[in-house]
Amino acid sequence: MTAHHDYDAIRANIRTLVDDVVRPNAERLDRDAEFPSENLAALAREGWNSVLLPEELGGLGLDHFAFAIAAEEIASVDASTALIYVMHVSATQTIFLFGSDDQKARWVKGSRAGKIGTFSTSERATGGHFWYNVSQAKRRGQDYVIDLEKSFTTSSGHADFYVLTTQTPGAAKPSDVTWFIVDGKQSGISPGKWEALGVRANHSGSLRVDNVVVPERDRLGREGQGKEILFDGGSPSYLLGLGAVWHGVARGALAEATRYATGTIHRDFDRRLADYQVLRQELGTSKVLVEGLRPWQESLAATLDQLQEEKKPQGVLLLPLVEFKVQASEVAARVTRGGLDISGGYGYKRGTLERFFRDARAGVVMGPSNNIAREWLGKSLVGLPLELWEVGGE
Repeated sequence: MTAHHDYDAIRANIRTLVDDVVRPNAERLDRDAEFPSENLAALAREGWNSVLLPEELGGLGLDHFAFAIAAEEIASVDASTALIYVMHVSATQTIFLFGSDDQKARWVKGSRAGKIGTFSTSERATGGHFWYNVSQAKRRGQDYVIDLEKSFTTSSGHADFYVLTTQTPGAAKPSDVTWFIVDGKQSGISPGKWEALGVRANHSGSLRVDNVVVPERDRLGREGQGKEILFDGGSPSYLLGLGAVWHGVARGALAEATRYATGTIHRDFDRRLADYQVLRQELGTSKVLVEGLRPWQESLAATLDQLQEEKKPQGVLLLPLVEFKVQASEVAARVTRGGLDISGGYGYKRGTLERFFRDARAGVVMGPSNNIAREWLGKSLVGLPLELWEVGGE
């Protein structure tokens, strides 16, 4: 990879912000299930919410390599804030790649000022196949009326805009979905309650859109262009960011478990937890797993940047990015479980390691869930079609 930026300086910059703002809030936000508005405002002020956008849109003009670093560093302290961040950056990237100049000016340029966007795609009727919608908008003159409920939407009830999918009148097959940018502040939009095991501050509850009128100018791309936008819009950024989040959770949990092991002394034998071989081996196992993620993340980010620079389809990276997401989330689940083992009964009590453990579980089921993703990978390996857009296909 040819470096275009000083990535060490970028990591140091975002790490400082994380330590100063995100870390002090993490336990409270989880305990109270409070949306991390303060964290997001700080990220926006420093330009991180517009990390991939060019300077003329108020962005930092950085690349996916830098975006992945930011997602990883935020998640090493707070997965909830990191997931909101990844969803926002991916949603704005979708508008940047497929939106009109008017849409970019109205929805994307405001990221530096703190405007938050997110994806809203999944529907209860189709479960983990979040890209497959059975809902359908209606026409009202040149505009659309959207009446539906999404099952999981990060930042539900807090986003300024939702990059949302549904079918449009005349849709003939599942791939005929259309993307819309929906103003999150208008009446008719209401969030469901978010009560979850982990990532309690990211408010990924349901979203009810009750007969909301969306003007034609806020349709993203053409009617029925959903498949193309899904593969070559913000989805590659989303998958890279999602993998980086679970990578960050794994690193954060390993650092916390190491701190606990070296700082906790059993006075009866006057030995640290780190002096027990079985616990050192657990740390060593986690270390090996975690270190395998960073070069993989960097390679995918560099390839994604190259594809975008050369204006080539980014969807060719779908399966490699899915592989990374699966491995990163499985590593996070394994490392956080090991952290609880190392800390014994104290780790089971509410605290940082316990929070990491709960948060990491979300990575396994977050779309595409690891079960669905492994089926994709297995089909690809043996030469079978993925059939993503066929009824009953995966």
